[in-house]
Amino acid sequence: MAALCLAAVSCKQQPEKKTDMKYRPLGNTGLMVSEISIGCGGFEKIDSAASLELMTVALDSGMNYIDIYDANPKTRSNIGYALQGRRDEMIIQGHIGTVYKDGQHSRTRDVEETRQGFEDLLARLGTDHIEVGMIHIADSRQEWEELENSPFLEYVFQLKEEGKIKHIGISSHNAEVALLAAKSGWIEVIMFSLNIAFDRLQGGATPWQKGAMENLQAGIDPIRMELYDYCATHKIGITVMKTFGGGGKLLDAKTSPLGMAYTPEQCIAYCLAKPCIATCILGIDNLDELKADLHWIHATEAEKDYNAMAKNEATKQPGDCTYCNHCSPCNVGIPIAKVTELLDKATNEGLTPELQAQYDALPHHAGECTDCGACLSRCPFEVDIPSKMDKAKEIFGK
Repeated sequence: MAALCLAAVSCKQQPEKKTDMKYRPLGNTGLMVSEISIGCGGFEKIDSAASLELMTVALDSGMNYIDIYDANPKTRSNIGYALQGRRDEMIIQGHIGTVYKDGQHSRTRDVEETRQGFEDLLARLGTDHIEVGMIHIADSRQEWEELENSPFLEYVFQLKEEGKIKHIGISSHNAEVALLAAKSGWIEVIMFSLNIAFDRLQGGATPWQKGAMENLQAGIDPIRMELYDYCATHKIGITVMKTFGGGGKLLDAKTSPLGMAYTPEQCIAYCLAKPCIATCILGIDNLDELKADLHWIHATEAEKDYNAMAKNEATKQPGDCTYCNHCSPCNVGIPIAKVTELLDKATNEGLTPELQAQYDALPHHAGECTDCGACLSRCPFEVDIPSKMDKAKEIFGK
């Protein structure tokens, strides 16, 4: 437990390092994490010397968070080698329920296999604990329901009691499952697939479902919006996977689901615009990729501006709010997209006690609008936001 406490203290002190990296709270865990962090996939492709070089540059640049989902012994051993002497500078998000069988990474819910896989992770990393124990992938309601009250989950709680993990998380590509996890009361961190394209999936769909990426909607899916709002309100940290669309699809117009190429800076900025997001986990295959991603630290606001791309989208309907949150942040903290969503529902369906309660629970209300116009310059759909705020105040009373 002493080692665990030492790691937590060290991580909180990370912002004092001589780096321009910015840090965010990881929900209610008490940990401060770098805005961009390391995915483990590339460590399978390089040797131990290259792993050490990559990790040294990452740590020296202020990165202090790494996700290790892969059970490949080479991946784990390379990361363990690279962290020798600097373990207390890195917050480790390690996955529970991953094993290496028949030459490949696999998910398991078998308790004995899970135990062997987790003990192998600790041994190869050369540590007696990890900060975040991430239940590996639940992508359907059935998987979530099978997980609850299972021997597997009992083992996860046991690991926390023993101090081998400090916080419990779960990874998912499905917004409905992620929301169920957030509302469970015992999940502290959610690793979620989030980017400017995935946010437009309909009905909480998983990106890999047949036809899902060919039927994107104009604005953010309401289930995703509820997830982000709930996590922000209840301080549940989200660590982002698939920041660039999975395999970098968003970075190339030929593969981008939106038919246009975004820059890494625009993709990262889009995710970090949401207050519930703690860090964007980036797939890094080599030192050149790492150095390119580290440009985020000194990127200009113009380089981070994803609105310029949104203004060219074929789905644009002038004056029609799609609840995309591009207008944020509001100078007085009004959650503009959520207010507008509730306004539209009340206008179309009539004001109900449920809608009024949702509005009342918001941290700031439309009546606080100062008509400063900052949101107007960021809105890609030319919505008359001040008028929307006036109308919301009229309907909801404040």
